Amino acid sequence: MRTNSLLAILVLATLAAPACRKAAPPKPPALAKAEPTTLEISKDKVLLYTFIDEKGSFVSTEKAEEVPEKVRGMVRVVDPATPLPAAPDTTRVWALDLRELLSAGKTQAKSLSREAFETSAMVQLGPGESSPMTGEHGPALADESALGDAGVHGPAIVTLYGTPWCGACKTAKQYLSTNKIPFAYKDIENDPAAAKELAAKAAKMGIPTDRVPILDVRGRLMVGFDKARLEALLGPTI
Repeated sequence: MRTNSLLAILVLATLAAPACRKAAPPKPPALAKAEPTTLEISKDKVLLYTFIDEKGSFVSTEKAEEVPEKVRGMVRVVDPATPLPAAPDTTRVWALDLRELLSAGKTQAKSLSREAFETSAMVQLGPGESSPMTGEHGPALADESALGDAGVHGPAIVTLYGTPWCGACKTAKQYLSTNKIPFAYKDIENDPAAAKELAAKAAKMGIPTDRVPILDVRGRLMVGFDKARLEALLGPTI
């Protein structure tokens, strides 16, 4: 009887042994492969270059020499022979300094958001109608245009940063109001929060804030008021 009991204990111990083994640690999750932020571009390849013209529209060409010298500092580049990844990030583009590519035969393209690329490309054209923030300024101008209440024509698609004495700011507001384009007006001289907001946006895009107005059109910043460039940014909105 005792022998049978000992045998039963040994059998139970044998069956239980696997359950007492220490489980293997789980495999660490695979790290996502970081997307490259730079890409070497050679002029020997057939490339498609996209640049901004004087009216603020973006134009493409396969001939680098056709890009006007004034706007060669910020050009989007696409290699038609390179297949797109399975899940491309359509919010970013490759941009380069075409002057360096033409002189050296190769350069590094940088990964930028579409908004940053379009903003930087437009800055090359110079400011539109605007007033410098420095120097003497007169009194506030009479302004009978709407102040950009988003509820008038729908949610604001343009944010206009300006000052009360800026004639170009008044012109921009009148244009937006006349064309029933929903906008918000922010006085960066008397509203510290508005000034801080603009400074953060400008720093992110790498543009100066020494002139007004500055218009934020769906994330693209335009220095000064230029009707043609604004219409190009707005697209079919107007």
